[in-house]
Amino acid sequence: MNTKILAFIGGGNMASALINGLIEDGIPPQNILVAEPDEKRREQLATRFGIRTVADNSEAAAQADILILAVKPQALKEVATALAPALAQKKPLCLSIAAGIRHTSLQRWLGEDIPVVRVMPNTPAMIKAGASGLYAPGNVSETQRNQAEHIVRATGIALWLDNENQMDALTAVSGSGPAYFFLFMEAMEHSARKLGLGEKTAHLLVLQTALGAARMAMESANDLEELRNSVTSPGGTTEKALATFQEHRLEQLVEKAMTAARDRSIALSESLGAD
Repeated sequence: MNTKILAFIGGGNMASALINGLIEDGIPPQNILVAEPDEKRREQLATRFGIRTVADNSEAAAQADILILAVKPQALKEVATALAPALAQKKPLCLSIAAGIRHTSLQRWLGEDIPVVRVMPNTPAMIKAGASGLYAPGNVSETQRNQAEHIVRATGIALWLDNENQMDALTAVSGSGPAYFFLFMEAMEHSARKLGLGEKTAHLLVLQTALGAARMAMESANDLEELRNSVTSPGGTTEKALATFQEHRLEQLVEKAMTAARDRSIALSESLGAD
């Protein structure tokens, strides 16, 4: 990987997260190239990371051993079809981190003989705590899969999906998931303040409690049900709170919300990938 030229099309937050992680993992900054139309953004990236930047997408693509498409889904069709001539000669491995664009659409726009890996990251990737899903069909070699995984692991965990339809479920879980937790934490903070805690105290208690619970779940050999039961004493305060959640059908509400997110992901895939 250290000898490969990694070219990014788009220099936004997710590209920055990947670049930061890759450099920390030992990828030489001079091997990273970003095509970004905004001059100020190019200057910021070059100053922060010591990487090369250009304004023209095709100029970057022509040099790439591995190309990372980091543009908004709505712009990807136009960007990808314009890049196809530059990719035809070298045929680099291409990674797309655009939500909702299916592999068949990417393959059609970039070229049928271009190896393409679809990636769904999430926003905690920006602090190297991401959870990303990857999908590739059989024409992507084991070496190319390893290269794609190495890049994505620079921002957190990377999990391969067995079929592309699972990408919609993953979007509902990890792609949208941070917002669910932010909403629940926000509700806890508001309730804590109503119960008499100060604003700063309520905020810090909620954040540290969420962090502690997540770390316990990650580091424990017990499953989530066992961890929940270990905190829930019969007749105690936790039991009363959980009973209230269950009375108001929290589990069914979560399932309904995640199903709605999954269905929206499917609908967006169909509309964004259309000719």
